[in-house]
Amino acid sequence: MNIEQARFNMIEQQIRPWDVLDIDVLKVIEETPRELFVPAKHQKLAFSDLEIPLAHHQVMMEPKVEARMLQALQIQANDTILEIGTGSGFVTACLAKLGKHVDTIEYFEDLSRNAQKILHQQGINNISFEVSDVLKNASLSKQYDVIAVTASMPVYSDQFEKYLTNNGRLFVIDGKAPVMQAKLVTRKENYGSTITNLFETNLPALIGMQAPQEFEL
Repeated sequence: MNIEQARFNMIEQQIRPWDVLDIDVLKVIEETPRELFVPAKHQKLAFSDLEIPLAHHQVMMEPKVEARMLQALQIQANDTILEIGTGSGFVTACLAKLGKHVDTIEYFEDLSRNAQKILHQQGINNISFEVSDVLKNASLSKQYDVIAVTASMPVYSDQFEKYLTNNGRLFVIDGKAPVMQAKLVTRKENYGSTITNLFETNLPALIGMQAPQEFEL
């Protein structure tokens, strides 16, 4: 496989047609070696337009979804970022290159450890790692300009909004498979938050986030 040609095709045939035109986002995706974050047995799928399986039934999002998320968050060079779900570490790398610092929380220790190894090898050091259940015992004690939740919620919960700065942006996906809704939540000083629906997708649920009970008549 010609990796550079595959990367070019991914950007031109998958990402740009999905209305990702932000120059900084396109550049960071082009310059971040996605193939290094993909599990060895799935290397041939590194630039494919699909989710790539990780351990524990987790996934790498489709490239176009990753790109739309990064674009929607409008990350600035001085932004502090919280990532919920380190996963493979690819999105972590992109966030770190676009912003000032990333705090990333992962439920599974082996995923976090593997991502740390790759990111350190890439010389990306503006990242702090934590392994914990973000819904129960994560050490969240400050506010962020950007929060990226890389897992879904069955029903939207505003529990992460309190960690946003004024004008802070939160990306989250909610709903039930097979069709879920990606949202951008923006915190407005004295006006609560605004929610913008972005696109439809599908993603595994955040660990510990229970779906509401359905009653049958």
